[in-house]
Amino acid sequence: MKATSWDDRLVVRADGKNLIGHAGVVLLRKVADRVGLTSALAAALPRGAGPGWRDRGMALVQLACAIALGATSILEAEQFQQHWQTLFPRPVSDSTLRRMLEGIDDPVTARVERVRAVIRRVVWTLIALRPSGFPWIAVCGRVLTGWYVLDLDATLVTCTSKKEGAAGTFKGSYGHHPLGAWVANTRECVAMLLRPGNAASNDVADHKSVLAAALRQLPLPLWSKLLVRIDGAAFSHDLLDHLQQLTTSRRRVRWVTGWAINIADENAIALLPESVWTAALRQDGAVHEITGPDGEVLSYQVAELTGVRDLAGWPQGMRLIVRRVKPQCRDAKKLTAFEQRTGWRYQIVATNIPARHGLSGVPGSGQDWFVDALYRDHAEVEDRVKAIKRVGLGLLPSKSWQLNAAWVLAATLAADLDAWMRLLLLHDEPELAAAEPKTIRRKLYHLPARLTAHARRRTLHLEGTWPWAAAFTTAWQRATQLPALT
Repeated sequence: MKATSWDDRLVVRADGKNLIGHAGVVLLRKVADRVGLTSALAAALPRGAGPGWRDRGMALVQLACAIALGATSILEAEQFQQHWQTLFPRPVSDSTLRRMLEGIDDPVTARVERVRAVIRRVVWTLIALRPSGFPWIAVCGRVLTGWYVLDLDATLVTCTSKKEGAAGTFKGSYGHHPLGAWVANTRECVAMLLRPGNAASNDVADHKSVLAAALRQLPLPLWSKLLVRIDGAAFSHDLLDHLQQLTTSRRRVRWVTGWAINIADENAIALLPESVWTAALRQDGAVHEITGPDGEVLSYQVAELTGVRDLAGWPQGMRLIVRRVKPQCRDAKKLTAFEQRTGWRYQIVATNIPARHGLSGVPGSGQDWFVDALYRDHAEVEDRVKAIKRVGLGLLPSKSWQLNAAWVLAATLAADLDAWMRLLLLHDEPELAAAEPKTIRRKLYHLPARLTAHARRRTLHLEGTWPWAAAFTTAWQRATQLPALT
């Protein structure tokens, strides 16, 4: 057969030297070293003796880097390191990684979490020193300056084999049901609790545990302002009481949660006059409208329910905001008798944001349309959940509960490194800073390179025509300029 033009006289040989696969690992590892994470983990993890002993802190950082680049098992983490062995001699074997994870019991986990909190304070200080400063979220065109936003959400991690804690889930699948907390400002996953698959979505003890772990991670200044957002799946009286008690003399806590509608709520909604309903707004401040099945324009509407619904026994100062929209065909089977009679589908949001003052420093934030938009902005946490499931959480590698819990901890460290690298090194590259894990791996992390040495200097050569080569080299320069902390 006649050869095609592109492969004319083409020969393939496996004799390359000093080639680096996934060169983007240098950015993650450099950030970990410069902010002091690697040395701090070395002090927190168990130490051993002997000529063959490997630094457990370095091993955990290497595992976190491999997870950030896409490793889904301990064996894959070792294989990823084969691509970096010219940069990082002596890759950590899968057996060493497994022993390292097996050694992360509850006391060690507590030490690692304290290390994460200390390093996070350093990172947040560096983030605040950027030209753009600390990232504050915006809702309806209003920037929540000074407000740290914490989002809680649970997800399902399915498995096909028998693992400790795996059980049937509420969706009919089989696996685990972890609960996590994310900082909306920085997109960091600050807490993740591994739970059995049949764990309840509204388990108050689990939410208290995750909230406590998240608060220990947040380097909040004195007299800080914290906003907590949780969806309606976690609704319970005890949880709202707990959220109300989080406010202290040095910390102001506001919260927005979903609300389970019952008969009393529907009776209160029926008392609302048409004149109190106002248009709901999108995140950009525009009126929230959708196109119905017949091409008609349908608007979301909101109203204050607080003065009509009896809230005796609920947290003092709690408000209820009700939202309605004309149902579509897919909602027909979910409508209650009251909704079928009125021709509207309803949702209720509970909050302790005062109507008059709102969130301090945010004009109009006490209005019902703003509270509704603020709660709907919580949906962005679904993107954070999807991201961490692509960075280690999507597949638990062992039958052992303890080892899987340690793997979840390594996955949160990988998510930390990924978020810190974006915040510190790519803050002026919005396309890369907000990229999905698959995208940033293709554009930055999985970039091949060649390592050369000359005059006692090593050089990593990237393809000059690669569209994101300039962003990579700029990120490396910024990484080398970070203050070295030990």
